[in-house]
Amino acid sequence: MTRKWKVSVLTSDMPSAGTSSKVYITLYGDRGSSGPIFLDGEEGKLFQRGNEDIFTVNTGNIGHLYKIRIEHTNTGNSPAWCCEEVQLLNLFSGEQFSFPAHRWLAWDQADGEISVELPVLRQGQPILPVTLYEVHVTTGELWNAGTEADVYISVYGERGDTGSRQLLRSQKSKKFLKGQTDIFTVEAVHLGRLYKIVIGHNGLGSVIIKDPITDLDYIFLCHRWLDQGQDDGNIARELTGTDASMFPGRQEMELKRKETLATEKWKFQKGNTLQFYNRLTRGFIRLHPDRGVDALGDKKDKYGLFDVNVKRRNICIFSSHQMPRLALALVNGRVIGKSKDKTCCELCVHLQPNGCAILESARIPGHTVTFNLQGKVADETTGYAGLSKEFVVHVKGVFHHGAIILLNTSFCQALSMRPDGSCSGAGQQQRESYWKVHKIASGVCMFESVRNPRMYLKIKDDQCNGTSTGDEYCHFKIEKNLETGSVSLESVPNKGIYVGLLPDGQTKPVIKTGEKNIFFYPKIIKFDREVPMGTSAAPNRKKKDFGESQLQPAKSQKPVSQSFASFPRSKEMRNPQGGKCPLPPDDEWKVLMLTGNAGTEANVILWIYGDKGVAGPITLGKDNRKQLFLPRQENEFQSPGYL
Repeated sequence: MTRKWKVSVLTSDMPSAGTSSKVYITLYGDRGSSGPIFLDGEEGKLFQRGNEDIFTVNTGNIGHLYKIRIEHTNTGNSPAWCCEEVQLLNLFSGEQFSFPAHRWLAWDQADGEISVELPVLRQGQPILPVTLYEVHVTTGELWNAGTEADVYISVYGERGDTGSRQLLRSQKSKKFLKGQTDIFTVEAVHLGRLYKIVIGHNGLGSVIIKDPITDLDYIFLCHRWLDQGQDDGNIARELTGTDASMFPGRQEMELKRKETLATEKWKFQKGNTLQFYNRLTRGFIRLHPDRGVDALGDKKDKYGLFDVNVKRRNICIFSSHQMPRLALALVNGRVIGKSKDKTCCELCVHLQPNGCAILESARIPGHTVTFNLQGKVADETTGYAGLSKEFVVHVKGVFHHGAIILLNTSFCQALSMRPDGSCSGAGQQQRESYWKVHKIASGVCMFESVRNPRMYLKIKDDQCNGTSTGDEYCHFKIEKNLETGSVSLESVPNKGIYVGLLPDGQTKPVIKTGEKNIFFYPKIIKFDREVPMGTSAAPNRKKKDFGESQLQPAKSQKPVSQSFASFPRSKEMRNPQGGKCPLPPDDEWKVLMLTGNAGTEANVILWIYGDKGVAGPITLGKDNRKQLFLPRQENEFQSPGYL
């Protein structure tokens, strides 16, 4: 039902109190809000100094009024406005409301706001308090994550919203820089419990809103691009949140875990040769001929190389490259060398938010590959503080001649070259960022753009770009950073000068200062050829073995699977040598599926693993699907009806 209201707006009689802007008002009641209503009239005569302007407006049934917000568009030659008072008369019920303001609404006056929220008064006292929310906006660590654009935020709670507010005055001299947290204040009638925000900001990391009345912090995590040229193209995003006391960082940890998985899972493809670096001992895991294991190897130790064999999902066997019959194994909680066909050699890889990997027994959960401070295998007498079970994973053979690689700069970005030869660390992990390696000498390479052939990365005349065709200024020494799994590219003709990144991602020659702007995280896309065994630790494989990695766009910002191995959809079994064999036609199987307390109408897929291969995926189904997988129900299936 429509409600009519008489709105009287009084402008102050102070000098220059009138405005050239358009003014609008929003009414809030316990059943909803009116939405913004422009107070229109004869142009040039409204909201002038000392005037009272009267309007009649229509709203829906918003219930009992509890606040209004009055604001203007900040347009025209003299947009600043000093609002003295707003009066409302409900023409349906006859109720009258007075809202004293006495407030400048101007970017260059008072608090710099062009809107003000005013609560309903009862016996001269506000029925709800006016609150000064503290808004902490953290810009992400991605390159070019900062923005110089105007950033607006709307905060929603149990009692309405703030409307769209521009975040103008940060406590920092320059707003929204990469990795920076800016603090703003937003004044509003108290919103009760907050549940969402809408914000537009390139490369947003997170927003924390502090409520001084309830002393609660509300956390809104983003970790997404808000730019039309990045991610899904949205320039504003709706984020839901929770108070910090109920949700202490778990969601952010899960986001970081997914980012790590997207970045690191390629290392565990079949055929890769790995080294496991222990930050505590500053050595590599190595498996000796006597089957002993320690974490004291150097990067050239031949016993510290392990070939990956994926068993299923994130379960792998890491066999010695030097002694292929032996693999790392966990027996009675201790890591030793065993014959690689033993189940104790099956290790579950858990990637951590810091980029490291933990190797856990697939047979006995809780048992992990662990070393003490001296690099020896840990036992029950070792104190917890002296244990180390996280390892930085390095892949051998990344910089082989002819290899196609990415030089990643974050979990979703890579060093890329544009057609004009300019380079940026804010490129997408797609073909535009692929580089072909040209090995010049041991540890020295050139990098040719795959998208732009015969254009090479170079440092010359205080410039870092891709305008060279392959002279000595394109020669870079590969400096490996064992602690991070990254590499740095040092110019050979300009010793001590590295390929570096500015906050906007642009490349620039820099010196080493300890900053992370010279770190690149290489990823193999394709080997140029098979490398004979014995000449290198590079994985021996054909092009077809690269699957999704072979010159295909990386999709690291999409939701990622928790599986390292990707099995084809078929009704064939695959033997360990990669060949195909049909399921024996005379095999009869009965599958009994007991559902727990929660049923589903989704498709249910079954995989069957045996010591000679795997069968699947097999869809479990019958004609009447609605009767399947009900709570606490047992369903029976039998081949060949479901194969």
